[in-house]
Amino acid sequence: MHLKHLLLIATLALIAACGSKKEKEDAVDENLSETELYQQAQTNIGNNDYNAAITKLKALESRYPFGRYAEQAQLELIYAYNKTQEPEASRSAAERFIRLHPQHPNVDYAYYLKGLASFDQDRGMLSRFLPLDMTKRDPGAARDSFNEFAQLTSRYPSSRYAPDAKARMVYLRNLLAAYEIHVAHYYLKREAYVAAANRGRYVVENMQETPSVGDGLAVMVEAYQRLTLDELADTSLETLKLNYPDHPSLQNGQFVPLEEEDDNRSWLGKATLGLLERAPPLPPGETRANQDVRRMYEESRQEIRTELKQGEAAKEDVEAADRKPKRAWWNPFRLLD
Repeated sequence: MHLKHLLLIATLALIAACGSKKEKEDAVDENLSETELYQQAQTNIGNNDYNAAITKLKALESRYPFGRYAEQAQLELIYAYNKTQEPEASRSAAERFIRLHPQHPNVDYAYYLKGLASFDQDRGMLSRFLPLDMTKRDPGAARDSFNEFAQLTSRYPSSRYAPDAKARMVYLRNLLAAYEIHVAHYYLKREAYVAAANRGRYVVENMQETPSVGDGLAVMVEAYQRLTLDELADTSLETLKLNYPDHPSLQNGQFVPLEEEDDNRSWLGKATLGLLERAPPLPPGETRANQDVRRMYEESRQEIRTELKQGEAAKEDVEAADRKPKRAWWNPFRLLD
């Protein structure tokens, strides 16, 4: 037997042995009482061994569903899932606890952990070590977290977790407003001015007291100017000057658009005088697929017209040939009757 085969067998045996050892360590003694299970789970949590704690807490809940520690085990299971970076499991456990025990004296803790799970859901390993801009990421989890913290603060305003929830809500509100501004700038670059104006107005009307309100006004001014809606543009500009005189879009009291509209060609288009320029941006609501379908339809219609014309011409030639006097094949100079 080759050496590499021996090494492979030894490696597999070692992995199997480690797995078997891990299963034995994670296995819960069936003879443990409810108190012993709970105490072991507490010891695991104290040692930051949350996976083992989860195993003990789940065993406790399944073996003693009506015991004195059952409800507390459900609460601590939410916490343990949160610590093992399992936001979906943590949120599911929190929702289950809230549904089963809506009048529990510590149900506010379940609401808090549910919001915390959504808060950390999109903050993966990379975001901890890399300077990622969270305002440019999908805001779905942030919006869920904001709504869940809002439920906590509205239902339990005196909760010990309400101050931290309110602080996180301020952060999330600022993040969501900044995301709306990023989307508005995206629309400005693609000349979708109506959509950009709507995003800016949404921030101004619904996200007051966030740092992005001034940016929302600037987006509205630029979008309305592009749409030649002078009255709306002037009103938005006056509001911007009055409330945010130091906004970067204002230079010496004059509004400076963020996006240039004069020449949007790329360097390749400028260098080749437009000969190799890519297609211009699509209008709002238009897609390349729609353009391709219309082009194919026009080409097919032209081909049909050409074939019809050729068929009519051939028919006319046949009719003209039929109208000519025919001659006998044996005597080309004699006409047939």
